[in-house]
Amino acid sequence: MPAYFQRPENALKRANEFLEVGKKQPALDVLYDVMKSKKHRTWQKIHEPIMLKYLELCVDLRKSHLAKEGLYQYKNICQQVNIKSLEDVVRAYLKLAEEKTEAAKEESQQMVLDIEDLDNIQTPESVLLSAVSGEDTQDRTDRLLLTPWVKFLWESYRQCLDLLRNNSRVERLYHDIAQQAFKFCLQYTRKAEFRKLCDNLRMHLSQIQRHHNQSTAINLNNPESQSMHLETRLVQLDSAISMELWQEAFK
Repeated sequence: MPAYFQRPENALKRANEFLEVGKKQPALDVLYDVMKSKKHRTWQKIHEPIMLKYLELCVDLRKSHLAKEGLYQYKNICQQVNIKSLEDVVRAYLKLAEEKTEAAKEESQQMVLDIEDLDNIQTPESVLLSAVSGEDTQDRTDRLLLTPWVKFLWESYRQCLDLLRNNSRVERLYHDIAQQAFKFCLQYTRKAEFRKLCDNLRMHLSQIQRHHNQSTAINLNNPESQSMHLETRLVQLDSAISMELWQEAFK
């Protein structure tokens, strides 16, 4: 067993050594081993910088599935001890993803992506269409630069909302992210993702109503909870109107 399994701080040191020589994937692997280890299931102060570095690498390498796995592990480690730490790392993760996407947009000349659905980016038909439509080199370069980051950011919002759903301890954070996700859809004209986001939030709401007896369940009779839901609904409505998605606006 590697020495850093015994002391988490050794894992962080080892990861930084890998980063000094430009080896991001081995650094991520080291931190991943610690996060999934059953020996470190009790939250310690060192866990937060490890998680922040882990998520930073997940963003740099666009490994959304590993970010999701790490966040779920971290939630299990700290939700009974230090829920504030979970909030901090989630906010830091999304901030990094947003900054990377914004940087890609600024570098690219393509302000609005013309891909209909980020979950189905490349099809044989789209490849053929781009070949015969005379899409120039700059357009293809912009697409290759911006699209992966927009997709990564969308996946990050979706995963974090799923992580935080129906949990009164992180209810404010959940609604903040939902509102950020609506603004993302508006900024990048993501109509397909907007509809999926609306469906996901409706599903989460129905789960709140079904699982109201859980210890961390949200009480929809609580005025503060009602206020947060109303606030998110208004952002959803404004975004739907701006995008001319009238059916979603009426829902």
